[in-house]
Amino acid sequence: MESKASIWQRIGLQDWFLTNESPGKAKTQPVLTPDDVYNYVIAKFNDSIRSLSFADRIVFYHEYIISFNPDDYAEFMNNKQGIFGLIVNEIVKKFYELLKQYRATGKIVEPSSSKWVFRLVSHPDYARGDIGFIGKLLPGSNKKEENLRVTFIPRQTGIAQTFDISQDILKGFNYYSEGYYELPYVEDLGFEENIVTSQGQKKFARFETILPEKQFAGKKVEYIMTDDEIIVSGDEEDREDSNIFKIPSEWVNTPHLQIRYNKSDGKFYMTSFGELTILNENEVAKSDVNSPAWVELPVNSKILLNGIVGVNIFKS
Repeated sequence: MESKASIWQRIGLQDWFLTNESPGKAKTQPVLTPDDVYNYVIAKFNDSIRSLSFADRIVFYHEYIISFNPDDYAEFMNNKQGIFGLIVNEIVKKFYELLKQYRATGKIVEPSSSKWVFRLVSHPDYARGDIGFIGKLLPGSNKKEENLRVTFIPRQTGIAQTFDISQDILKGFNYYSEGYYELPYVEDLGFEENIVTSQGQKKFARFETILPEKQFAGKKVEYIMTDDEIIVSGDEEDREDSNIFKIPSEWVNTPHLQIRYNKSDGKFYMTSFGELTILNENEVAKSDVNSPAWVELPVNSKILLNGIVGVNIFKS
């Protein structure tokens, strides 16, 4: 009896998604581990450099679409929730390490895009352990973008309002959905260890946010973390200390976050006192000021405050 072709074969995408290194159901492998995914993407990054570079110019993919068997996908999305975000951070850290080596030899290392994008998807014809890959350069577009029409309900009035906003206001935001991660490209090939300024002041991290208020349209608020513990607070904050990151917005509680750098393990941690805090798609439970519950805050994370104000953290 002749076997029935899959939907991917009928529409001509079978070979495009399922590459030779993933020959489908005839292949049996153990369940994928985070280390398998990490090494696979690094290998594809190196392959892109070998196939795309020319003269003294190093060219590499900026978008990585990683396709798994549906069961492996569910494993990462459910039983290992959050692990892919950690893998992505380590992958980009390794990218920068490799690019620095090329730059040190005199090669031209310039990006084709201002960001890294990682998409985790499933493929119905993959067997357990199979991995598929599609890479993209993500070059910038010259197409003029129209304003966005936005509707929201202010908490003060409860009445829906609609208005136009410019695309420029959204440039500082990274939008996350299940299996999607976006990180800005750092021109100095970031993930540096803590550096010391000429005044001898250590810089732990850099925070960026763009506010929804019209008076701040298109303006970016930046804060350099020079204390090992800071408070992120709203427009009602009246303290002016160096460890206070004041975001002049009514959408930020006073205080909203407390962030600390742990010197023993070199990691950042965060606790939330605000009404609603989302860290990389996951809600952070509200803590009492007198008994804070700490969660790890990975570098290049996106924090969303009360569903409105986005804050990005970068290694300084």
